[in-house]
Amino acid sequence: MSVKVPATRTRVGRYELGKTIGEGSFAKVKFAKHLDSGDSFAIKIIDRHHVLRHKMVEQIKREISTMKLIKHPNVIKIFEVIASKTKIYIVLEFVDGGELFDEIAKHGRLREDDARRYFQQLIDAVDYCHSRGVYHRDLKPENLLLDTYGVLKVSDFGLSTFSKKVREDGLLHTACGTPNYVAPEVLTDNGYDGTSSDIWSCGVILFVLMAGYLPFDEANLIALYRKICNADFACPSWFSSGAKNLIKRILDPSPLTRITIPEIREDEWFKKGYRPPRFEQEEEVNLDDIDAAFNDSQDLVKRETRFASQHPANEIMSKIEETAKPLGFNVHKRNYKMKLRGDKTGRKGHLSVATEVFEVAPSLHMVELRKIGGDTLEFHKFYKSFSSGLKDIVWQSDETADLSF
Repeated sequence: MSVKVPATRTRVGRYELGKTIGEGSFAKVKFAKHLDSGDSFAIKIIDRHHVLRHKMVEQIKREISTMKLIKHPNVIKIFEVIASKTKIYIVLEFVDGGELFDEIAKHGRLREDDARRYFQQLIDAVDYCHSRGVYHRDLKPENLLLDTYGVLKVSDFGLSTFSKKVREDGLLHTACGTPNYVAPEVLTDNGYDGTSSDIWSCGVILFVLMAGYLPFDEANLIALYRKICNADFACPSWFSSGAKNLIKRILDPSPLTRITIPEIREDEWFKKGYRPPRFEQEEEVNLDDIDAAFNDSQDLVKRETRFASQHPANEIMSKIEETAKPLGFNVHKRNYKMKLRGDKTGRKGHLSVATEVFEVAPSLHMVELRKIGGDTLEFHKFYKSFSSGLKDIVWQSDETADLSF
């Protein structure tokens, strides 16, 4: 899809903004081109005053930081965050294949195999984001985009509904989302679990892909809510028995007995032709831009870190080994380099960390730790525990405070 940049151009950093390609309650999305590379991006523009007025700064920072670290082939990527005095600009992956909704509008219902393939990708994306504590709460075909190759991409994951509130019971209490796709428990004021409510929405999407129409659709809102709360729907005759059974287990009005994602993955209909997502080699993820955009400092999650020490190199190496082993890591040493490999398999295989000790001045060494395999958030959890065991060898001074853990 070609997008023409209008004659009047606005620049944000190294990006040239073009036409508006999406709009929400307090944000809009514009097409953009990078001035140096010419690559296409989408930029989400958020009103800074709205964020401050509703006291949403910490939550949005947390959401954006988490989403920037999520590198899943079926979730729109966040590249960087830029801020002005009045706006916050979130630079996103630009997907040019249109909405999945367009496929239904154009062709009507999809073939069961095609619907299943999209559903598999949707479940992979939702499961991965849930593992990071991020819930969408507005899943619908309009938020599912397709790239040039027909790969599904979930948009607005973690960015669609900033105003969620979690009470002491750990449940969400803000009713949101498109009525036809929301779970029964979202319509009540008793609170709901973001995991199971997203699963319900996935079930409605699967039904729509295969049927070409909604399972719950009434002009009267009260009647619509009644149908949703009673799970009052019927599968068309052309649905296979496997699809019918799975959809009925997903569209269970009780979140306590509703099928879970691990159970969906074990379902025979779901497993047919399933291909696990292929993760690309992770690039460096830096969260400094998010912190700068909100003009506030806090601990940042990175894929690498370094610190200074006045202890001898051999002592540093021994301390690293002594600290890593109780955390379940095998240690391989070679000269002043070490490789730490976790015993347990994580979400992207075994977590592996490379460490190296450099002499930067007499009696002063720099120690670098870098994730070379596994998951970034798992590295963050490891690094927090690991750093507490190294405090007695880390040199703290005004000049090196920014290099320490």
